[in-house]
Amino acid sequence: MSQAIKVNVNDEIFSCLDLNKPKSFFLFAGAGSGKTRSLVDVLKRFKESYAKQLQLNGQKVAIITYTNAASDEIKRRLEYDTTFIVSTIHSFAWELIQPFQVDIKEWIKNNTLTEIAELQEKERKGRGGKASEDRKKKIESKKKRIENLETVKKFTYNPNGVNTDRDSLNHAEVIKMVADFISGFPLMQKVVVQKYPILLIDESQDTKEALLDAFFSLQQTFSANFSLGLFGDTMQRIYTDGKVDLGENIPPEWAKPSKEINYRCPKRVIKLINKIRISVDKQQQKPADKNIEGVVRLFIVDSNGSIDQTKIETEVATKMAEISEDELWNSSDEIKTLTLEHKMAARRDDFIGLFKPFYDIDSTGALDGTLKGLGFFTQQLLPLINAKRDGDDFKVAQLIKKHSPILNREVLMASENQLEEIRKANNAVEVLASLWDETEPTLLDIIRQVEELNLLIIPEHLTVFSKSKGVIDITLPPFSEDEKILNWYEVLKCNIRELEAYNNYISDNSRFGTHQGVKGLEFERVMVILDDEEAGGFLFSYEKLLGAKALTDRDIKNAEDGKDTSLDRTRRLFYVTCSRAEKSLAIVAYTKNPDKVVKYAISQNWFVEDEIISMN
Repeated sequence: MSQAIKVNVNDEIFSCLDLNKPKSFFLFAGAGSGKTRSLVDVLKRFKESYAKQLQLNGQKVAIITYTNAASDEIKRRLEYDTTFIVSTIHSFAWELIQPFQVDIKEWIKNNTLTEIAELQEKERKGRGGKASEDRKKKIESKKKRIENLETVKKFTYNPNGVNTDRDSLNHAEVIKMVADFISGFPLMQKVVVQKYPILLIDESQDTKEALLDAFFSLQQTFSANFSLGLFGDTMQRIYTDGKVDLGENIPPEWAKPSKEINYRCPKRVIKLINKIRISVDKQQQKPADKNIEGVVRLFIVDSNGSIDQTKIETEVATKMAEISEDELWNSSDEIKTLTLEHKMAARRDDFIGLFKPFYDIDSTGALDGTLKGLGFFTQQLLPLINAKRDGDDFKVAQLIKKHSPILNREVLMASENQLEEIRKANNAVEVLASLWDETEPTLLDIIRQVEELNLLIIPEHLTVFSKSKGVIDITLPPFSEDEKILNWYEVLKCNIRELEAYNNYISDNSRFGTHQGVKGLEFERVMVILDDEEAGGFLFSYEKLLGAKALTDRDIKNAEDGKDTSLDRTRRLFYVTCSRAEKSLAIVAYTKNPDKVVKYAISQNWFVEDEIISMN
């Protein structure tokens, strides 16, 4: 009996993209498997064979990515070739539905009426108190939206920003809407297939289930002239609204190529992540020939008493420097520390005083930098202060010219002495810099000085602070009646260092990151912090994963019913974090039951005894 010849993965994918005989596929691409490299190589080869055919038919290949950064990277590697349209799922969805304004209005009306009915039913069954008040507010808000629909001439949407105007759609609506349109409207189905005979979806395991189901249905209907390509790894699904059984329910006629080599992680890390997922599926990775051996350690911290986390994590880094013979573990900027929750990172980098009130105003806006008024601090004030600190007079001049009313074009045109206006602007910067002569000023001190100098334009909702020269009594109206104003007051009591640390964090320039936020990224030295108590959530439980805490009745029932459990979610998250490491990995587990964690970790063959270190 002859042995089947194993087809090269890139060749197999390329064969699926035959415009004359398309075939759909699901590519298993585990951590560090060079998925993007394969995608780009195949598409460059595809262009040579099919670009002219696409051009004659007015068609393109659509590639949907997980993040803007991933989209930009693929565009760059494809040399911005117009044969391909590369975008995030939100951008792609809006591009599809934007022309159908009448249908959008009808959908919004029906969907909002459904939401009102659901809220009213919850209110009928629910208890009073704050939850009831919140429901009533939502009902009134949604009723008002229906009233305003008739005045909306054209709906707008920004895939990368805040959508709060009367004619704006929000992110969740756009995704839900495009799924409904593709599932229910034959015209939309034809539009997609005619424009994009090939649709490739990266990180497909985290694509919203309803939308992925709509794409599956589309492929089934138009399989003769449409190829749907899914790239992903079910073990790296980190969001609860992704498709749970993706990979198990792929139609038999689809191709199922697999990238089994992990080019990123050391051999020791690959061995660990293979053990982590062995009970979930049979997918196992192999190291490339060039992969180093690497170092992995589990540090156990008894969290029953009082502990100094900063001190402990510094000691862990010191031990890792010795064990791995890598002095860069002694440099905090060379370590990527992964926390389960954003506030854990904020506490460790000392910007929690600023982050928490921002997060309470608008969690999404606080994390993506779109919170109203934030741009004044991160795009105007902070760059100006840093440029002055660095002695970069050219940059200072650029920023003043761009943002300062002193050098407003109209002011300069009306001035008899433009040089005097420039001197006035420079003097204003010097006066602002003098605030640091004796002590570090608060953001409130800074914006008051900025306004007095007319150096920058203060956001309108913050002028209530800048114009108040005395002590602000937040217990009196209007402060006591406005939660957002109270939060901003807490922000303005912070100093510029907190603002700088916060800005670095949301710009992905921080040494800290979250377990969820680093998917797709890689770092030489990784420290993973496991601390259920500090995280304070309920979706994940490392104590359960590490055998320190028993499963709940609900966990057991969900598992029996084939539903996702907190244990499943945590295992996937743990896999993602460990697989970020390129050289060495330190796992710091804060636990109420150290002995149980040690026994479990050894029993699962995740670690040997010599790799487990007690920090108490």
